[in-house]
Amino acid sequence: MGKMLSTENITFFWFRRDLRLEDNIGFCRALAAEKNVQPIFIFDEQILNELDRNDARVTFIHRQLTSINQKLVELGSSLLVLHGDPEAIWKSIIQEESVHAIYFNEDYEPYALDRDATVENLALENGVTCKSFKDQVVFSKDDILKDDGKPYTVFTPFKNRWLEAFKKVTLGEPEKNNYANLNKSSFQLPTLNEIGFEESSISVPDYDLEVELSYSENRDFPAKDATSHLSTHLRFGTVSIRNVIRTLENINGAFMSELIWREFFMQILYHFPDVVTHNFKRKYDGIHWLNDKQKFELWCEGKTGYPIVDAGMRELNKTGYMHNRVRMVVASFLCKHLLTDWRWGEAYFAQKLLDYELASNNGNWQWAAGTGCDAAPYFRVFNPMTQQTKYDKDLTYIKRWVPELNTPEYPEPIVDHKLARERAIEAYKKGLS
Repeated sequence: MGKMLSTENITFFWFRRDLRLEDNIGFCRALAAEKNVQPIFIFDEQILNELDRNDARVTFIHRQLTSINQKLVELGSSLLVLHGDPEAIWKSIIQEESVHAIYFNEDYEPYALDRDATVENLALENGVTCKSFKDQVVFSKDDILKDDGKPYTVFTPFKNRWLEAFKKVTLGEPEKNNYANLNKSSFQLPTLNEIGFEESSISVPDYDLEVELSYSENRDFPAKDATSHLSTHLRFGTVSIRNVIRTLENINGAFMSELIWREFFMQILYHFPDVVTHNFKRKYDGIHWLNDKQKFELWCEGKTGYPIVDAGMRELNKTGYMHNRVRMVVASFLCKHLLTDWRWGEAYFAQKLLDYELASNNGNWQWAAGTGCDAAPYFRVFNPMTQQTKYDKDLTYIKRWVPELNTPEYPEPIVDHKLARERAIEAYKKGLS
């Protein structure tokens, strides 16, 4: 890599899923405690290698890094952006530089925990201090536990304990950054092409917290677009969860519940990492999934003959987003109507969703399949036509994405609802016996 920095005793702050300068706990603490703080971001090749070359999330991350770097340049510093295997990169940096400390914010996904443990051990072996901080959540890991010290696996009691604990939390104003302690540097940001990607035509919409005021009344109607589009920004940390809650003050109960669901699924993933590849409720391991590849492809393309399902999938494919109510409908349809393993749908969403976040994606797919913690009962099978009548009765949302509706071009249903429902219930019963 060659000698990059001339200053002795560099402290690195490692950006990951916290792509902002303000109200960033780890960054703020590094600037408060250390001198010569050099911000760094690593494009992890192990993650990037799984993605399409025009993945919209990589474009979004690159734009955010560009914005961060512009601010740092104004302050006489810059962002060091590297591309490769994080362990190899840190090994090289520690060998070649006078590294005093590495600061970063915690990440609770299994891969991230392993990666961070490896880097911490590497640092320890070389006499480098490693410090990590809670930043992406209000409560993490072991903050919210049952009286017996075990993790919650049912949402409502978790939420009640969360709210109880939250009353004792003082968010206060964001801490101010001591930018005088930034390292003087002038690194050039690599282009998207230089890391093997190209600009995506899909862009991440700005978030809008004003919708929170009418969230309870409007959130289930996809045509209204009455959701905040906050999830992608929380996923990549372009806004802090603390700032969201501060901004909303007397936060709407339904909106707050969604924020708590996010933390519920994160602690489920942390305590039960097997959910990534296995049913949370192992009693469902006996279900015989049909896994019809042809029907799965039709589901992916939005050609099932069920308008609300097709509208949702086409919206996802075109924009990287899908309304939450519709996500439930399409997920239930895949698992119950088509008897397709939830892992197939989870993987497709992981590939397409701008706001893809392992804990929530996994938790919600297992909820829809009935296999997860606090999941919908297996005999609950959404009727797509009833959902359509209830939440898009004027077909405004559907016609936006399925313009050929009611023409000979629109496909017949690939499965009969009544028969599919009976088949699903029978398959689940058999699998559970």
